[in-house]
Amino acid sequence: MGKKLLGHTFSLLHVDRVELNEKWNYSNVLSPYFRVYYIDEGEGFVQSAGETVRLEKGFLYLIPSYTLCHLHCENYQDQYFLHFFEETQGISLFEYNRKVIRMPAGETDIANFQRLLEINPNRGINRSDNPQVYEKNVFYRHYQELNEMVSDASYLETQGIIMQFIARFLGASEFVSRNPAPIPLKIMDAIHYIQLNLKADLTVGALAKRANLHQDYFSNLFLQATGERPLAYVQIKRIERSQYLLATTQLSFEDIAGTTGFENVPYFFRIFKKITGLTPGDYKKRNGLLISSK
Repeated sequence: MGKKLLGHTFSLLHVDRVELNEKWNYSNVLSPYFRVYYIDEGEGFVQSAGETVRLEKGFLYLIPSYTLCHLHCENYQDQYFLHFFEETQGISLFEYNRKVIRMPAGETDIANFQRLLEINPNRGINRSDNPQVYEKNVFYRHYQELNEMVSDASYLETQGIIMQFIARFLGASEFVSRNPAPIPLKIMDAIHYIQLNLKADLTVGALAKRANLHQDYFSNLFLQATGERPLAYVQIKRIERSQYLLATTQLSFEDIAGTTGFENVPYFFRIFKKITGLTPGDYKKRNGLLISSK
């Protein structure tokens, strides 16, 4: 796991402490970034994958990226929150755990939130607690620019604190790896290649030839390592990348389809809906995003 973490970096989006009430009530939230919550007072609820998780005082919560959830508060809630993007050339740390993870908070966790606020001032949302308002590409670009402006020391310390939070959740009893066995080097190399070359010819034959393996053997080995056949995995990664681009850029549907390796827009729409249950247009509308092709 230690070596695996070296391939990951994290981009701070938001961090703040807020007081919420019954207006914090949002359905079908699907974000391309991670959320960490610490509840200081009161309570809230997150529904995901048919399960309702109570957000209660004294606990930390992680919602991995691309986890469909519903957020609500019936009365009031004082909440520390952290949003960040994960950048990786391999498998996401929570690839097999797209669920809400909860664990007791300690003094170090609270101190880490307070330190993040100290070295990253004015990184709250400041506009609205509604994802349809703050999940827009213009806001993402603004916060990415802020990351470029911080000192090297603050940037590295922020990375370290985010990694501490991640380490806490990787060690949580609710975190269960579906793939504890080491991934063969040739499969890991194929995964890295897919992530970096979504526009390339990513057929099973091409990937197997690159790995110098028989196509059927490569496909079975890939399935054992990732839980997905190569083409299904490629489609998932292409759609995840397109969700990120839909959220963080003003590229047209055609440009996003081309950038992520889809032959044409109708095919892109079909696979996007197959995997997410939404068309790209519905995804943007549901998340309150803008697009230049309108």
